[in-house]
Amino acid sequence: MTTETPKTLSKGQLAYETERAKKAGKSLDEWLKQKARAAAAEAQKAAPKPVKKPGLFTRLLDRAHKPL
Repeated sequence: MTTETPKTLSKGQLAYETERAKKAGKSLDEWLKQKARAAAAEAQKAAPKPVKKPGLFTRLLDRAHKPL
């Protein structure tokens, strides 16, 4: 059972992931790929949104509130 993962697993971690895969009814490779995809999707979801330029009315109100 050779798994090509970016992080090498210790014997204990490998045994744990094998049990999790068996409970899910998948092979170890499928399980690790699914786990990596889920982690990537979660990381993408947590990525900050780009800062949006203030709209026309916001800029006008900001200028109106500035002292002369």
